[in-house]
Amino acid sequence: MPATGEMRMPSPDLFFQTARAYQGTAAIKAAINLDVFRAIGEGATTAAEIGRRAGASERGTRILCDFLVILGFLTKVDGKYALTADSAAFLDPRSPMCIAAAANFLCDPRLTGMVDSLTDAVRKGGTAMPDGGTTKPENDIWVKFAESMAPMMSMTAGALASALGETAARARKVLDIAAGHGMFGITLAHRNPQMKMVGLDWAPVLEVAKRNAKKAGVADRYSTIDGSAFDVDFGSGYDLILLPNFLHHFRAEVNTDLLKKVHAALAPGGHAAIVEFVPNDDRVTPPEAASFALTMLSSTPEGDAFTFRELEQMCRNGGFSAAKIQPLAPSPESLIVADR
Repeated sequence: MPATGEMRMPSPDLFFQTARAYQGTAAIKAAINLDVFRAIGEGATTAAEIGRRAGASERGTRILCDFLVILGFLTKVDGKYALTADSAAFLDPRSPMCIAAAANFLCDPRLTGMVDSLTDAVRKGGTAMPDGGTTKPENDIWVKFAESMAPMMSMTAGALASALGETAARARKVLDIAAGHGMFGITLAHRNPQMKMVGLDWAPVLEVAKRNAKKAGVADRYSTIDGSAFDVDFGSGYDLILLPNFLHHFRAEVNTDLLKKVHAALAPGGHAAIVEFVPNDDRVTPPEAASFALTMLSSTPEGDAFTFRELEQMCRNGGFSAAKIQPLAPSPESLIVADR
C-alpha cells in the first residue's frame, strides 16, 4: 500500500483485463464442455490426467487449467490442480448445487454477441440487436433460458420461499408470471401441499416448467396460462402473484400498467412478490445488481435495473398500499413484497 501522500502510478492493468474479459467467458465454457471440474473432483490432478479424462491434449489442458487458476476457479500446487470450494459446490456436476448448465444460456452467442452492438445501443438508448432484442414475442432464447437456468435459479427460489415465510405458507392460489423454468412457483408449491400454482409464459417455455413440476412431484397442482402477461386474462382470487425477473425488461410506465392488472387479480389482503436486481440510488453499488443495467441496455428496447425507490413508486402507482425489500442471499437479487 502506498505511503501517505505517495501517488499511485497509473497502470493499464484494468484496461487489459477488461478488454480481454471475453477470454474468461470462453475458458469457463470450454472447461464445462470438457467436463474439467468433474474430472478434477473425481481425482484427476495433473494436466495429463485431466486431459485424458477430457479427451483433450495435455498442452491445451495445462493452458486452460492454468488460466482457470488465474481466474480463481482452480488452485495449483506442485503442478497439481484442485477445485476451490466454490467450484466444487457449483461447477462439479456431482454436486447437488451445480449450476454449470447456466453457461448454456449465459454464454449463448446471441447474448455474448450483444457486445458487438453496444456502441449503437448506447447511442440509441436501447438494444441495437437486429431482431429487436430479447423481449420480442415468443423469442426462442427463453426456452434455452428455462432449460439451462433452473439449477441456478433453484437457489434463489429457495431463498424466496424462506423470505416469504408465512405469506407463502398461507397462500392457496398463486400465479407465477413469466414462469420460465417454473422453479420459483414449484419451490413454493413443494413446500406448501395446499397450494395450487398457475404458471404463465409462452407455450414452448411452459413445457419446460411442466417437466420441472412433474420432477418435483407437484404436477397435479400445477396448471398453466400461455401467452403474454400483458394480453392474457389472469383470472382472479390469487393470494400471491410472483413476478420473478420480469419488470426489468420494460420501462416504468409499462410495469405500472402490469402491476395494476396484478393488483386486480389478487384477493383482498393478497401480495405481489417481485424478484429483481436492485441497485442502490447511486446506481453503481452493489456491483452485480448495478451492472445488470448494461445487460438490459444491450438486450431490451427500454429495460433497466430499477432502484427500490423506483420499484416502490411503480407498486404505489399500480394500486398497492405498501412495499418492502429484503435481500435474497446468496443471490445478488432482492425480493420486493407489495401489499394489496
